[in-house]
Amino acid sequence: MLVYESIKSNFLEEVLSDTIVNKIHDKYKQFFGRSNESQIRSWRNSMQYMQNVLLDNEIPDNAGVAVEFNIPTTSKRIDFILTGLDEQKKDSVIIIELKQWDKCERVGTQDDVVKTYVGGAFRNVAHPSYQAWSYASLIMDFNETVQKELIDLYPCAYLHNYRINSEDPIMDDTYKEFIDKAPLFGLGDIIKLRDFIKKYIKYGDNKEILYKIENGKIRPSKRLQDALTSMLEGNKEFILIDDQKVVYEKAKEMALESYNDNKKRVLIVEGGPGTGKTVLAINLLVELTKKNMVVNYVTKNSAPRSVFYDKLKGNFKAAYIRNLFKGSGIYYEADKNSFDALIVDEAHRLNEKSGMFKNKGENQIKEIINASKFSIFFIDENQRVTISDVGSIKEIKEQANSQNAIVETMDLQSQFRCNGSDGYLAWLDNTLQIKNTANFDGFDYDYDFRVIDDPNELKRLIEEKNNINNKSRILAGYCWNWNGITRNDTNVHDIFIEKYKFGMSWNLANSSTWAIDKESVNEAGCIHTSQGLEFDYVGVIIGEDMTFNDNEIITNYKKRATTDKSLFGINTLYRKNPDEALKLSDKVIKNTYRTLMTRGMKGCYVYCVDKKLQEYLRSKTTRV
Repeated sequence: MLVYESIKSNFLEEVLSDTIVNKIHDKYKQFFGRSNESQIRSWRNSMQYMQNVLLDNEIPDNAGVAVEFNIPTTSKRIDFILTGLDEQKKDSVIIIELKQWDKCERVGTQDDVVKTYVGGAFRNVAHPSYQAWSYASLIMDFNETVQKELIDLYPCAYLHNYRINSEDPIMDDTYKEFIDKAPLFGLGDIIKLRDFIKKYIKYGDNKEILYKIENGKIRPSKRLQDALTSMLEGNKEFILIDDQKVVYEKAKEMALESYNDNKKRVLIVEGGPGTGKTVLAINLLVELTKKNMVVNYVTKNSAPRSVFYDKLKGNFKAAYIRNLFKGSGIYYEADKNSFDALIVDEAHRLNEKSGMFKNKGENQIKEIINASKFSIFFIDENQRVTISDVGSIKEIKEQANSQNAIVETMDLQSQFRCNGSDGYLAWLDNTLQIKNTANFDGFDYDYDFRVIDDPNELKRLIEEKNNINNKSRILAGYCWNWNGITRNDTNVHDIFIEKYKFGMSWNLANSSTWAIDKESVNEAGCIHTSQGLEFDYVGVIIGEDMTFNDNEIITNYKKRATTDKSLFGINTLYRKNPDEALKLSDKVIKNTYRTLMTRGMKGCYVYCVDKKLQEYLRSKTTRV
């Protein structure tokens, strides 16, 4: 998606006439529905600098110019692109990351991370050269046209307010690898940047290459479960961008410090669906294991662990796999600091007690911190989906402080699920009345969300998508009992919607690998079989536990199936404290549907048993 596209001559005229920022702003609002004064000032400043750069007769007037190009499958945008042909008449693309910085600092031992003043505070961010290179690499990975037509990409960074010298921290030798791949230009470097551009663009292309990139076929996004074997073999399957890279380097640094000085450290990383928490966790597992640390990947959810095991078996010994991937309830007998690092994914799902009867140990968070020199907790509190989930930032901090651990907290924002649409996630939070957000009247772009009137049509659509690559599934709220007696018979329908003669079985006894089994599109999954996993498309059936009336979403825990243990104990709590019970069950039910509706990377189709809720959701998609 291009916010602005033109050719050099028109771009220069629009900067000169002071109309360029309005054009960018109007299109940006159309796509993303929001901007701010700081962003507008940044465009005005940077476009004037780029005008000065392009005021060179040797840069063709009909070279393509683009501003704010959205990188496919992510929420990230490239600031400035130039296109044309090189001396051999090959397609060339210059990718320019623009920065308003005027100074920065080196950050400890962290690779490719610097500290600078951005967003109203001094923050650790990816080095501009790494950022420009990573953006170019993402385009190369996902755009088949760029690959097949051998379009050359040349990234660089232009810090037009920053006078760079050879002794500056931003030019430190530790950054050399990516400065070589994506050169840095600063204040006073206009001639150097022009020469860089002219080296690769000799002839104009009248925006034709921009058209190729904008309309190029996008390769399917990698799913972690598909790339896992390669990652454990040491291959780089996922390019970490921006805040992902910053978190990764901070975690490595803290782990190595604890390994060397035996001081206990805890890192809490908060991020919503699709921000790369599990990808980061696996990357850290690989990296710290390579450094001869004793490391576990920890998650309460058995479904992701079972999928990972199934994908890895045959490539690694079973004992090796099981020694890497662990449940959260095994550390209550572990000695202090017996592990170098414990990497806890889905930390919001941690419990107090462990064991089948929840009668072992004291507190899983406390036990994990005790067992490891360094522990990292990836958490999204809006994915707590049972009343026994105790994982919270507050609780982790309290348990860490009680053990005199050094505690750091970080956020993840970069979006890789829901086609990179931050707006869809904000819209969903607002629509489900979980929290108020700016995206109250729709969301921004290419995410396929539909409200479907007939559950049979919903199933047909998901089957159609699943025929492509076995990566689409039906999910449902746990409002129908799971029949254990007939759990291996797909023809016995647990879920039945009489009005439409619709019937479907819950996942069979293969619940642990339901997400990847070839025939499981015929059965519906629930929160317990899908949380922590991702699909291309999901069809979500919202049951009677969530309805709509008088402009309010209403939840009713009594409509949940008796076989669902996520609200086990709620009746007892209701008798003691009705208000607290209703507040807690409301949060669990809404969080459940939020989680189900964010499992799809490309699309989500929804059917509601309650017609008023159906109409409400449809009314909220008017901008889609």
